[in-house]
Amino acid sequence: VQLQASGGGLVQPGGSLRLSCAASGFALDDYVIGWFRQAPGKEREGVSCSSTDGSTFERDSVKGRFTISRDNAKKTVYLQVNSLKPEDTAVYYCANPVLDYWGKGTQVTVSS
Repeated sequence: VQLQASGGGLVQPGGSLRLSCAASGFALDDYVIGWFRQAPGKEREGVSCSSTDGSTFERDSVKGRFTISRDNAKKTVYLQVNSLKPEDTAVYYCANPVLDYWGKGTQVTVSS
């Protein structure tokens, strides 16, 4: 079982990235998948999640800027992050919270 996040990088404020979470070893379409982040010195927090019925959830601070989507055929969940702010700087992780599977994170740094 593996979840691998990728797509992070260094961007200027206002910039965009597309994060990808590649899943293997379980049926992606059977599970909720979430994106989480942890900034230096702060606790990990949930950012967005994608349910099996197509519904999604985003935390208030990213609503209108972040969009989660999934491609079950490609076994990949995406997080489109737009209008990035310095406070979005963190390591971003994808996870299957039901099975408690966590992937290695990808660093997002927003700085001018």
